[in-house]
Order: sequence, then C-alpha cells, then structure tokens
Amino acid sequence: MSKNLYITATESRSGKSAIALGVMQLLTRDVRKVAFFRPIINNNADGARDHDINLILKQFNLDIAYEDTYACTLTEARELTNSGQHAQLLENILAKYKALEAEYDFVLCEGTDFQGKDAAFEFDLNADIAANLGCPVMLIVSGRSKSDEEIVESTQLTIDTMEEKGVEVVAAVVNRAEKDADIASIKSDIECKVRCAQPLSVYVIPEEEGLGNPTIKDVMSWLDAKVLYGHGRLETLVDDYLVAAMQIGNFLDYLSKGSLIVTPGDREDIIITALASRLSGAYPDISGIVLTGGLQPSANMHRLIEGWTGVPLPILSVKGHTYQTTQKLAELYGRIDPEDQRKIALALGTFESHVNGAELSERLVARKSTKVTPKMFEYNLVEKAKSHRMRIVLPEGECDRILLAAEILLRRNVCEVIILGDTAKLKAKVSELGVNLDGATIIDPATSDLLDEYAQTYFEARKHKGILIDEARDKMLDPTYFGTMMVHKDHADGMVSGAINTTAHTIRPAFEFVKTKPEASIVSSVFLMCLKDRVHVFGDCAVNPNPNAQQLAEIAIGSAQTARIFGVDPRVAMLSYSTGASGKGADVEKVKEATALAKEKAPELPLEGPLQFDAAVDPDVAATKMPGSDVAGKATVFIFPDLNTGNNTYKAVQRSSVGAVAIGPVLQGLNKPVNDLSRGCTIPDIVNTVAITAIQAQAEKGLV
Repeated sequence: MSKNLYITATESRSGKSAIALGVMQLLTRDVRKVAFFRPIINNNADGARDHDINLILKQFNLDIAYEDTYACTLTEARELTNSGQHAQLLENILAKYKALEAEYDFVLCEGTDFQGKDAAFEFDLNADIAANLGCPVMLIVSGRSKSDEEIVESTQLTIDTMEEKGVEVVAAVVNRAEKDADIASIKSDIECKVRCAQPLSVYVIPEEEGLGNPTIKDVMSWLDAKVLYGHGRLETLVDDYLVAAMQIGNFLDYLSKGSLIVTPGDREDIIITALASRLSGAYPDISGIVLTGGLQPSANMHRLIEGWTGVPLPILSVKGHTYQTTQKLAELYGRIDPEDQRKIALALGTFESHVNGAELSERLVARKSTKVTPKMFEYNLVEKAKSHRMRIVLPEGECDRILLAAEILLRRNVCEVIILGDTAKLKAKVSELGVNLDGATIIDPATSDLLDEYAQTYFEARKHKGILIDEARDKMLDPTYFGTMMVHKDHADGMVSGAINTTAHTIRPAFEFVKTKPEASIVSSVFLMCLKDRVHVFGDCAVNPNPNAQQLAEIAIGSAQTARIFGVDPRVAMLSYSTGASGKGADVEKVKEATALAKEKAPELPLEGPLQFDAAVDPDVAATKMPGSDVAGKATVFIFPDLNTGNNTYKAVQRSSVGAVAIGPVLQGLNKPVNDLSRGCTIPDIVNTVAITAIQAQAEKGLV
C-alpha cells in the first residue's frame, strides 16, 4: 500500500478538482494528517492563488503554508525542460514533496490542468513526476462529447502509455460521461481490455450540470461585470446563454430553465419581460440578465425595478457589446469556489454516489490513524447516517438555511428529508434561492390529510390538562408540533428544529407527548467536541441548570451511551473543583454522591469522580492527583456539575482551541430523537445535526 496518490487528467475541463475533493474527503476519514501538493500550477498573471490548492486548503482546513503546496509554474517547468534542466525540475519538485511527506501521513498530489498549448508535454510531465515521486496514479478521463467506444479506447491507450513510462495506475475515473452512456458496459470494457500490472478500480461518473455550469458570480468575475440588482442571488447556476435581439413575443418562445439573457442595456422591453417571466409559473426560471454595451436602463426603469419588492433575479452590466460578450461567455466554464458549499456538496455527493469509497480507501490507505480530526468525525457522521437512511422532518421550511441544508442532505443522500411549511410560500422560496429539493417530501400541515388524526392524538394525550379539540387542532397547525407528532406516530424517525424557533418551542412538544424513556427522569444534552485529533463528549451544557445527584448520575450514564453511538469509547469523568477526597463542600458532595449512584447503576462503565478537568485530561496531572485510575488522564466523557460550568466551558474550548468544532446540543433521554439548533446555526451545523439525529434514530431501531 502506498502513502500517496497522484491524480492526473488527459485534457482540460475534465472535472479533476471535483474528483480531488472526493478523494480528499475519503482520505480524511481514515488518515489524521493529509497534505495536498500540486507539483506544477498554472501561471496566474494576476498573482491569484491556484484555484485547486485554495479550494482544498479551505474546504479541509489544512494547516499547510500555500508556498509549500507547489513547486513551480507551468512556464517555469517548460523553461527548465527546454534549457536541458529537466533533472533540476524534478529535484525541485521532489524536495518540496519530501518536505510534506516527512510531516504528513499521506500526500495527495494533483497534476496540471492541460490549459497550455502542448497537451503532450503536460501528459509526459505528469507521468514523469508521478514515477519519480513513487506515486500510484488515479487517471481522470473526460467523457464529454465521447461515445462509449471512444471512452474505452482512449482510457486503454492512456493507461498502457502510463505503464510503459513506469507509472502504476490504480484507478481510472471516467468523469462527465454523457447522460445516455452505458456506465456498466464502459466499466466492464475498460477492466477487460486494459493491461495493468495491478488490479484496476474503474468508476464512471455521468455529467452533472450543476458542477460544469458556471454561476452568476462566475459570470460576474469572468466579464468584470457590475451587479445592478440581485446581489444575494449570485450563486444561481447558468445552464445556457440566450441572446435577446427579437420582439418579446418571439423572445419568450426561446426561454429555457437556467437561461442567462444577454441583451443591450437599452432593451427595456426585454428586461421587463424577463423579470415578469421569472415571476410567472407559466415560464421556466431563467438565471439572470447581462446588459451589454455599457448601457443601463432609463431612470424610470431603474425606479420601477427598485420599487419591485425582491427583484426576482440578478442583473449585470458590462462594457463590451453583445457579440463580444457572447464570445467571451463561450469560454467560461463552472469552477468550484471554496465558499460555494452547495456546489461542494454536489461534487461530494456525485463522487460518493458513483465511486466505491470502501474499495478505493482499502487500496489507497496503508493504515488507519487512531486519531480523529473534526473533518474525519464529520465525514464519519455522514457516512454512518447514509448506511440506513432515516426520515428526518424539518419543520422550519420558511428558513433559507434549512432549505439550503436540505439540498446538501439530499445531494449527499444522508437521509430522507421531510420539510414542513405553506406549499405556495415554500415553492416561491425554493425558486428564489435556486435550490433543488427533488426527492424531498413537502407537507403543509394546514392541508395535510394527517391533521385531524394528529389533532385527535394530541387531544387524547393532553385532555387531562383541560385542552379542547379545537385547541388541539390549532396546536397541530404549528409546524413544530406537527413535526413532533410525525415522530411520535412513527411517520418520521426524528426531527431537527431551532434555526428560527427558540429551544423551549422546539422541545416543549416532545416533553408533552413524546415523553422520556422509561429509565430516564429528565431530558439532558451533550456536545460532541471535535478537537484537533480527538473527540470529547461534554454534558450537560444546554438543558438542566442545576441537576441533583440522581439526575447527574443519569446524565453521566446517558452521555456514555450517546458517546458509544457516535464511536467514542466512553471513559467518564465526573467534574468538580476538587479531585478525589481533596475537597469538601456541598457541590463536591453532590458529585461524590452522583458518582456512587452511577457506579451502582452501571458498574461496567469506566467512571471516576470527583475529578478536576486537568486531572481528567492530563496523564501527568492524573498520575499525581489520582494514580492508578482507569479514567483520570484519559477521560473522553466529561460531566459538568451544573449548566453554568458546562455551558461556559464548552464555549471556551470551542472559541479558544484552534480548529475545534462543537456539534450539538444532542438531546438524550427522549423516546424518539428530537434535536435543537442554535438560532445562529450555520448550514454545516444543520447538516451535522440532521446526521446526528439520523444516527440516533438508527440506534433506537437497533441498526447501529
């Protein structure tokens, strides 16, 4: 097994950066320290960073200086080769590579982009570099505009040529294959016809327009355009370009989904018609308008547009004339920006859907690390959630972040997504955001066939509190109550809410009728604290202000169970301001009593207390303060004596530890999984919480 891999293509626009994203994601699951290295980068005249290096460094938070991730530019490589200094070029590359190899467990290398004028030179150069670095190669073959036979023949020829040059090809990825390509046939034909010294893994990935197509933001940068309207909609994808130079009656016949309208800036009839079409359900959603010639609409037209509440699409202005602009747009292709999490999610989801990750990982990774980084943990969360897809309901369908997260969850096949909200408003919001929620189930509580059944169930559960049936029906019109009832009635496996609702509103319905488990007297919470190279579990940091000894013992046992579900081997530290018998006071006595109760209820559980935090995590301190303990110095689960201590500690660790990620709160003790989001949550926070909820649901059903 090797500790490196060289990804190289044979032509430009092969989608190599998307494959690099997928492979890096796969590696970070099993390898603690992965480096990214491009021996040769493009010549960026404006001094900008290399696109792919920037993408990988930012997406995976790699702590590598940019200057260490490449050796030279393509121009410099050509000059050295032409001047007879090819050996010097290889020495320079090898020196840079070896510096990374000495520090990291695995080095992922990526070849040139084939944007120069001599593809043969770049092919030979990549093969030569891979051979001299001792890297096995993953070959990326573009399937764009090629028949199945052409794909097989070009792949066969390329691999044979690589092996003649002394390069071991371990995998071939046919990327951007035509939609009607026979994937199974291409895969089997390549495996049969290619002569390889080692077994070859072959994967075929069909064209995905969302990756190959540019966004409005790409168009803006490419044309150096000024944004007149729609600053918040620059991530909209462009499917094609439509030059509008005809009367509006004829122009409308040519509209198609994702069209970018290119028209002179004084064609106000086209502008107003395009805007109107975007608001009409009778025409497909266009992506935007580019106004050419440096011309802008009249003052009255600006006034009309500015008075339009929520301009429905972005409008750009460029100086070039229409033909010049169209010619330049023809050279633009989609790229994956580090800030574009939607496109990154699509790239990863597409890769995971068509590449056998387990097979590829087994071939690439020499050994698995016992350390766990935040990226490794987050990747494993998603992978575990995907293993048995659960039904997760999201009641806050009016929230942009929820819809954007739902798109990522669907693209990565994490779970079955149920979204609640007014259907008409949801449809408008989806159109406004440009998200693709195909595959999601959308339910409007007000018109659902389940409303009466849910109202009756709620009435039966709460009539002892004096509630009336009409009041029960009103409660079920609340999406949070409706979503919680879906979980209660097993119409969904879990619920995630709180992006716009308060914690109290999110969990109150669960308290009312989902109830706690028979062995639980309270609902508590933990945070999964992903540190630089390990994962700790902190509880309770979000729910119970001042638990008594009995409750503290229950929180400890529940937190250990939660830790196991998420792959953390529980060693429980009951925290206090003193260790062992060194301190006295009511607070210490509570922890002592809780420790004794927990040991009585779960004698098999490694658990120690009272412990100070330093004695719980530092082996040297533990050796002094509590020698011989199975927990002190190596605790993984930390139980805080009260909410004040726990909440402040988790936030202090999150904010002061470089690269730390706090995932949660994860609620425990309920009969069914319901989890709360912070109202300041990010889209990745939502994705992680949904994955956690899905895994909890799997555990409830005995699937993990």
